Amino acid sequence: MADSIPSAATETAPEELEPRRLVAVFLAVASVLFLASLGQTVVTTALPVILGDLGGLDQITWVITAYLMAATVSAPVFGKLGDLFGRKIMMQVGIAIFLSGSLLCALAPELWFLVLGRFVQGLGGGGLIVSSMATVADNVSPRERGRYQGILGSVFGLSTVVGPLAGGFIVQHFAWEWIFLINLPLGLAAATVLTICVGPSPKRDRVSIDYAGAACLTTVLSLTVLTASLGGSVLPWNSLPMLALMAAVVVALAIFIRIESRAAEAILPLKLFRINNFVVANSVGLIIGVTMFGTITFVPFFMQVVKGMTPAASGLFVFPMMAGLIGASTMAGQFMARTGQYRLLPVFSTGVLAVALVSMAYTHAHTPNWWIALTMLFVGLGIGPTMGVGVTAIQNAVPGNMIGIGTASANMFRLIGGSVGTAAFGAIFSAGLQQQLGGVLEGSARGLTGEMIAAMDPATQELVTQGIAAALHPVFWIACALACLACAISLLMIELPLKDTLPSTRAEPRVPPRAQPAE
Repeated sequence: MADSIPSAATETAPEELEPRRLVAVFLAVASVLFLASLGQTVVTTALPVILGDLGGLDQITWVITAYLMAATVSAPVFGKLGDLFGRKIMMQVGIAIFLSGSLLCALAPELWFLVLGRFVQGLGGGGLIVSSMATVADNVSPRERGRYQGILGSVFGLSTVVGPLAGGFIVQHFAWEWIFLINLPLGLAAATVLTICVGPSPKRDRVSIDYAGAACLTTVLSLTVLTASLGGSVLPWNSLPMLALMAAVVVALAIFIRIESRAAEAILPLKLFRINNFVVANSVGLIIGVTMFGTITFVPFFMQVVKGMTPAASGLFVFPMMAGLIGASTMAGQFMARTGQYRLLPVFSTGVLAVALVSMAYTHAHTPNWWIALTMLFVGLGIGPTMGVGVTAIQNAVPGNMIGIGTASANMFRLIGGSVGTAAFGAIFSAGLQQQLGGVLEGSARGLTGEMIAAMDPATQELVTQGIAAALHPVFWIACALACLACAISLLMIELPLKDTLPSTRAEPRVPPRAQPAE
């Protein structure tokens, strides 16, 4: 059965927008992306305070993982529905869901209610990120997409700087609930800009929604994250419940593949996995998600708990990372627009990332703060180019009627890496914490809080902070190995020419020039 149902809306090339109109659309897209990406990181510096109120340090990753897992699930759904019904309506729906989740978080009386609110937030946030990036692809030529995607990468980086700083400032001076309430006016402002600036998208005449595929994909991703979260910490890897969970992941994945192979409008068409650049870019994106969100989660935590900094001050150490990410992403976009080349950018940047993560793996309680800041700068330089390059390479390679789901895949795989990686890193850290401090503290080290550490005598405090730092070292060593793997995978990308005009909707993916038939 065909993967798409043709209609008048998909048979003609889109008209290029006049410059002023394009600027207005891009402003709307940037405001929506800022709102969604802010939700990913605003809680990172506030986690020790929130968990001091609602739970222990061993629960640090659940608040992050819930958002990332939901965003991962919603990304392909919103991408496909955007292809079918238009980007604008899907962004409006995404804002409504995101704000509903923010309100649930602000009203949370205990930890798992907060996790539920973060899940709802993530459903909206993942859809917003995908829809905003796909809107750029709808209105900008492939050659210029690198420039615009680079700017969007900068917007993402800016929000990731503002998020930790704002979160740390709020919990230091106000109640932590205001971290979520602040989203309400921001969301209404983004919705207003979106409604005014973006026109309605053409709709398909006939649509078929892959509900079974969406439900099965949700099951696969949820089980995968749950396995990563519980394995080695709550449940031993060789225990019967853990083996059952892993078996359930395999079965759910097999069912999903079977459903997608027969679906009329597959939520994630399997034929995309036959496109080289789709596979390469998403493989690199998945690994980058692991390293990026692992760093964003654990570095502010390290600076607060080990270094004794305030939440606001710890947020400043995310700034060098995002400065590097913004600068590298923008320069990579400019480079792609001017030269039309992009293949080697992720090769060099992931190599830089691997070196920076080696430095993080050697960080301890007495490492100078300036060295940590410098290391974070190079982490950002390593991550930045991969984001815009990945989206551009995918959009340039997939069929024109699958731009939305292609863009969604880039976000989905990065978030899969973020959610599964953060959960796995949390399990590794929790197990390491118990191993390092089990003999130092009475009872379990997993209930440890920052306030408890501050109240200890100097000798015990030194042992505890050194133990926490040691428990984090495996996290960064694993991230370093993954960055090296991403560097190797990046070498497999094929340099497809970036055109200067908006392409008409095409039914087949682009192939390397050498494989095209002679005219």
